[in-house]
Amino acid sequence: MIAFVKRLWAAAPVATLVLGLALTAAGLFAVRGVAFWVYWSDPARHEQAIEPWMTPGYIAHSWRVPRGVVIEALDAPVPPPDGPINLDELAALRGVTVDDLIAEAEAAIAAWRAAHPDLDGGGR
Repeated sequence: MIAFVKRLWAAAPVATLVLGLALTAAGLFAVRGVAFWVYWSDPARHEQAIEPWMTPGYIAHSWRVPRGVVIEALDAPVPPPDGPINLDELAALRGVTVDDLIAEAEAAIAAWRAAHPDLDGGGR
C-alpha cells in the first residue's frame, strides 16, 4: 500500500494530495452520517417530550415534522443570531415563557399531523 502511494506521489503529487483530501472528507462525512443514523434510529429519540434544552430543529426531527413547521410556530429567527438556539434562549429573546413555546410547538405539530394524516409522522 505504501509503495502504491509513493508511486502515485512520484507520478502526480498534486493529484495525490487532492485525492487524499477528498478521501479524508468522504470518510468524515461517512462517519458523521452513520453516527446520525445510529442516534435517530433509537426509538427513545422519537416523539420525546419537548424540553427547554431542545432546538426547533431537534423538536422537528424527533416529532418527524418539517423543520419549517416548528420554526414558524415558535417565530424563531432564521438564521439564528449565534448558531443553534434552544427554547430557553428563544423564550428570553421573545419575552415569553418556555411553557408558552412548548405549547406553541405542540399545537403546530398536532395541526400539521392532522393536516397530513397520510404521512403518519414520517414526513420531513
